[in-house]
Amino acid sequence: MIVLRVDPLNPETDLIRKAAEVIRSGGLVAFPTETVYGLGANAFDGKAAEKVFKAKRRPMDNPLIVHIADVGQLEEVASDLSPEVMDLAQKVWPGPLTFVLKKTSKVPLETTGGLNTVAVRMPAHPIALSLIRESGVPIAAPSANLATKPSPTLAEHVIQDLDGSVDIVIDGGESFFGVESTIINLTVKPPVLLRPGPFTVEELTTLVGEINVPEELTRGKEFGVALAPGMKYKHYAPDKTLYLVERKSIFLDVVNILREKKRVAVLCSEETCSKLEEPRIILGNSENLYSIAKNLFKSFRQLDGLDVDLGVIEPFPEKGIGLAIMNRVKKATAHKFIRSLDEARQIANS
Repeated sequence: MIVLRVDPLNPETDLIRKAAEVIRSGGLVAFPTETVYGLGANAFDGKAAEKVFKAKRRPMDNPLIVHIADVGQLEEVASDLSPEVMDLAQKVWPGPLTFVLKKTSKVPLETTGGLNTVAVRMPAHPIALSLIRESGVPIAAPSANLATKPSPTLAEHVIQDLDGSVDIVIDGGESFFGVESTIINLTVKPPVLLRPGPFTVEELTTLVGEINVPEELTRGKEFGVALAPGMKYKHYAPDKTLYLVERKSIFLDVVNILREKKRVAVLCSEETCSKLEEPRIILGNSENLYSIAKNLFKSFRQLDGLDVDLGVIEPFPEKGIGLAIMNRVKKATAHKFIRSLDEARQIANS
């Protein structure tokens, strides 16, 4: 594995070209986007796409997102493009919003998880855009972590999970948003939200009108068929047991009850953590949920490094990017919720 340290604002052309050559030759390159680090391969090369699934130990029916560097490239990967879709692309790209559309014949089924639809976006990161342009092909890239593990927001996270499975890792520093892109299905009307992310439902409705938000998203449950990443299978989980306290009003009492019998790490906002003793992991400021999102996956990895029995995480409002935060938390906890003080006592005594 080669690690290339690249300026995130002004990527060095010679370094990007070295990575692009790997993409063109069917290899794997991990690179930063504005959301998380991606594990990239030539989207038009079915064998290269299979390498991505193998490196991540990812189920083959869990589709990859195809990344493009220009709206004009959309016609290479997606078909039946309406004026409305093209207009939306011009408005929101580059940015953390993924469209699910009907695929073209150029995109192999290995890339789309066997589906006739394709998930596609244009990332808002100089390194990602430069790599796509230099490669000369769209790049299929899920998050650059082992399947089920927290998505990587630093190059060191990629190395922890995928050392020996990737040809090149581009180290461009910490990703900005910290949670994966929003995904909407544009093959139906009204569009359906498939994964919440940095581009919020509130922002989407101002652009496209009505958005269908399935109940599975608010409950963090799996879908029957995965039209896009994050819809099936266990995701984002630390190795340590993590509980979500469903009501903020009982969070401090739950922590105190658990700590009578267990070694407990708390994952919480600056405001809540200031009232608790170590071990604690500060997620960010509760007045700025984007700061919580940015540190979320990193905090799950920090939890695994602590000598504790379990972790508990504070709930956040499910509005704006808070919907994405809580979607990831519910999946990461595998629906281990603490709803009352009695439940906390039962866990403490178990």
